[in-house]
Amino acid sequence: MKIIGKKAVDRSKIGLQYDVYDKPGTITSIILGFQNILTSFGGIVAVPLVIAGIAGLNVVETAFLISAGLLASGITTMIQSAGIGPKKFRVGVGLPTVMGTDFGFVPPANIVINTMGGGMPAYFGATVLGAIFEFILSFFVKPLMKVFTPVVTGTVIALMGMSMMPVAFDWVAGGVGNPNYGDIKYLAVAIFVFVLVLLLNLYGKGMLSTAAVLIGIVVGYIVCIPMGLVDFSQVAEADWIQIPKLLPFGIDFDIKYVFPFLAGYLVTIIETVGVMETLGQVTGTDMTDDDYVAGVRADAVGSMLSPFIGSGPVQSFSQNVGLIPLTKCASKHVGIVTGLLLVLMSLCPKFATIISIMPSSVLGGASILMFGTITVSGIKTLLQVELNNRNVLIISSALGIGLGVTFKPELAEQLPGILSSLFGSGISAGTIVALVLNIVLKEGSEEAISLID
Repeated sequence: MKIIGKKAVDRSKIGLQYDVYDKPGTITSIILGFQNILTSFGGIVAVPLVIAGIAGLNVVETAFLISAGLLASGITTMIQSAGIGPKKFRVGVGLPTVMGTDFGFVPPANIVINTMGGGMPAYFGATVLGAIFEFILSFFVKPLMKVFTPVVTGTVIALMGMSMMPVAFDWVAGGVGNPNYGDIKYLAVAIFVFVLVLLLNLYGKGMLSTAAVLIGIVVGYIVCIPMGLVDFSQVAEADWIQIPKLLPFGIDFDIKYVFPFLAGYLVTIIETVGVMETLGQVTGTDMTDDDYVAGVRADAVGSMLSPFIGSGPVQSFSQNVGLIPLTKCASKHVGIVTGLLLVLMSLCPKFATIISIMPSSVLGGASILMFGTITVSGIKTLLQVELNNRNVLIISSALGIGLGVTFKPELAEQLPGILSSLFGSGISAGTIVALVLNIVLKEGSEEAISLID
């Protein structure tokens, strides 16, 4: 029995082998850390690649941007997982979390870099100024959490898992833009990895079960080599060592560049609160208001620091939360080790390249289960809610709109100003709908709004 947060948690009841304060052995921690990295690596490096394309950077500059993204991810992952400072002013939730750059900031980056002509210095300056805005808003998370009732949080958690499925299946098919998208080779690899992870997790003992995702990914990677799906020529061209530089692209703090970023940071707050709630669910932690504030504050502080080493805004990743029930490991020590490994990888572009050339179908096969477990965590929360007419309307409306935007994001493109950004993400759109309806539809009004019998 461990005391976590405000309540005593029997880790056996939530299926954990390692709880938040446990410290697995060094080898086990490194293995689980690499597993975290493999499941988030695509997300960490994809945004720097896109930003480099937007800004027209050359090969050397692009490689530096990717390494900076790994370094920023490692530093902020350690901060978020460890939790730094006194309780009332803590930065970081203190739960195992992986941080990284987020696609939600790509549209405003394009506006600042190209439309407004500010280039990379303006992009980094807007990131810092916007992060200050997010830091200020973090102090208002407490009153916000009063409207994050179980019907809202359960819906958001379920939506997070569901909305990631199109991403997983794009990976299964070989990745968006792949001329051989949907090739039977990709599907076969994804199915192989999916079945292997499933069987190892269900029937494996000890490390075989705990590291099921990592084993599945490594074996899937190896299987891809004789199939001709891996190109090692890029590894030979990469450097062994690369030292970080301070302000490698410069920085411009002109206030006009920050406005396109404000909507992105509002969305980040909404999604980070959802990630924190999911973390509480899968780690058996009784989350307090201070925990949510600390989690959002870590996002803000991370985004303030990242531009100085050449990286963009950071956010807590949702995909790694799905690993916790699969690996049965909720140790924040493993989260810190993950961050340290990311920092070391940022210094070695050749090693990072080995992971980056992994066929996306390998990750896709493992991600189906990861994102599915997030969905189930949300459903478990909703099963504790009375499913009266009011709550059913909130759940169905939020899921319907959230999934609709996820599948058809172009619907929000014509919305004016900040609305386009707020409703451009299925997760943020569904969360906003759930929050608004939870406030507007008062308890006891079920008969007046009854649509279901």
